[in-house]
Amino acid sequence: MRQLMVFAWMQARCCAFAVALFAGMAVSAVLPALPVARYDLLLVYGLALTGLGYLLGWETRREVAVVAVCHVLGFLFEVVKVRVGSWSYPEPALTVVAGVPLYGGFMYAAVGSYVCRAWRLFDLRRSGYRPRTTGVLAAALYVNFLSHHWLPDARWVLAGLLLLASWGSWVHFTVDGQRLRMPVGLSFVLIGFFLWLAENIATYFGAWRYPHQLDAWEPVSLSKWASWALLISVTFVIAGSRRADARE
Repeated sequence: MRQLMVFAWMQARCCAFAVALFAGMAVSAVLPALPVARYDLLLVYGLALTGLGYLLGWETRREVAVVAVCHVLGFLFEVVKVRVGSWSYPEPALTVVAGVPLYGGFMYAAVGSYVCRAWRLFDLRRSGYRPRTTGVLAAALYVNFLSHHWLPDARWVLAGLLLLASWGSWVHFTVDGQRLRMPVGLSFVLIGFFLWLAENIATYFGAWRYPHQLDAWEPVSLSKWASWALLISVTFVIAGSRRADARE
């Protein structure tokens, strides 16, 4: 029980950026009318959070760079998805590019922050990991999630290949002084589940809207759990570049 409580507390610390971001979304949803658009306000808030996190030591300079890369990749992802009508940002704002407010990449930046902090706080190491194969498959999955609107969808083929590539791969981590390990594939599935929950929270507070949520909020489809479980491989590859691995 003690180890479980320590693990939960460490996870909460890893989620500090994400929790603060979602809290800002929740507060902004109930604020009275302001002269600044809510999406613009959230952009300033997200940038302030990033700067504060660096000043407080939540993230190192390298980790801020990883978070920035995740934000850019996430924003590009949003541009394509909004253009094809997968979801939308219905509120007006000044800081909008191609229908996507610039703050839109912060959901992905929060994922990057979580992975970076987890790597450091849990003293994460990998064994049996195949960095090149996993990196190629992660890049292919990212491209496929954008291109499947025009080209054949290969996500399940790529998912099978990712499962094969991660077979026998473990993440080693420390909780309350004890060294533990988990299959890499299982970690993707678990993180994907909590990202699906986070997406439900974000859409509930109007961070963005799926077409079926425009009239009234409804839960996000469970299929998005699988999508997040696959997409987390991209963040894992970026955050894990040049990281030390466990000895076999």
